[in-house]
Amino acid sequence: MKQLKLLVLLGALSLSNPILAECRNSGSFQQWMNGFKQQAIKSGIPANIVNGALNNVRFDPGIIQLDRSQNTVAQTFLQYSATKANPYRLSNGKRKMQEDYPLFQRIEKQFGVPAPVLTAYWALESDFGNVTGNVHTLQALATLAYDCRRGSFFRNELIHALRLIQRGDITPVQMRGAWAGELGQLQFIPSSYNKHAVDYDGDGRRDLINSKADALASAASLLRQYGWQAKQPWLIEVRVPPQMSWSLARLDKKLPVSQWAKQGVTHINGQALHGNTNTALLLPMGRNGPAFLAFPNFDVMLRWNESTVYTTSAAYLASRYAGAGQVRYGNAPIQVLNVGQVKTLQSKLRARGLRITKIDGIIGEETRAAVRQVQLQMKLPADGYPDLPFFQRL
Repeated sequence: MKQLKLLVLLGALSLSNPILAECRNSGSFQQWMNGFKQQAIKSGIPANIVNGALNNVRFDPGIIQLDRSQNTVAQTFLQYSATKANPYRLSNGKRKMQEDYPLFQRIEKQFGVPAPVLTAYWALESDFGNVTGNVHTLQALATLAYDCRRGSFFRNELIHALRLIQRGDITPVQMRGAWAGELGQLQFIPSSYNKHAVDYDGDGRRDLINSKADALASAASLLRQYGWQAKQPWLIEVRVPPQMSWSLARLDKKLPVSQWAKQGVTHINGQALHGNTNTALLLPMGRNGPAFLAFPNFDVMLRWNESTVYTTSAAYLASRYAGAGQVRYGNAPIQVLNVGQVKTLQSKLRARGLRITKIDGIIGEETRAAVRQVQLQMKLPADGYPDLPFFQRL
């Protein structure tokens, strides 16, 4: 019966998803697993560790289905941040910072990363350690490593998972988390766990699942190694004028704070900006929406998750924990495109010869750059955000 269900599911996946139908492996999963075990042993992991961890691992078609149908962030910043920086997370995060004040202070003193930033990631990644996932990590990683879509990446992650077992950080039974192999209260993939985790509670092992001290300190360790600057801001909300050089407002354009002031950008309360730190003007929903100055630490946060919407929301939540008020909606109403319209937009941009790697319905940095080019050609305000009037004109 189980074999029949597996065949039915695999058939349904192949028929319903052309990507899966086209992406096939040569050889059986067991043949692949036997070869992988030999490679793992040759890499220096003891045979008893490899066999003990992987002997009962099976191919899981449900993981493939999740991988093919994963929902990336296609919401606007205001939509996404409203769900992530909700009253529950705001109140609980502030309470957690108070309850664990000595721990957060010790972490900041050692790694330079403040409590609001760590708490924001803790809230978003696992609901403060309450939702870490219950998927068999080794089985998920082996399935994705065998699969032909991102096999090389997940083979490396599976090797790192075995090394975590080898060094005694975690047992195969304890290794349960999200479907793509993320583990613990801050959802580290095994390679990040192996490279950046620290034993902060002093029990002799790095336990990112059960020890909040280990989990939070490891997140701080990772951010510091990514380049976090202590005692420096990450994101501040600002007010933009009705008119300015909108093409300057992009993450890859850094100007001193004083130069943004000359453009007419002010603090949210209208007070003048001062300073020489190089920052980017971030307009997640264009010139009429919310506006932020993104400091170098924001670029560090982008290394945690390259999605601009996710990272802006994480940075915004951290700023709320640090005392900032609720974000403004902006200077004027915005006619937002739906996912289908964004896909059509991306197809039209690609047809113009502009770089659009994926037709995915997500207004990412690549899509914004292409939109900005067309806005300049059409002599429109080049803020890189495609609203409904721009879409209709295109």
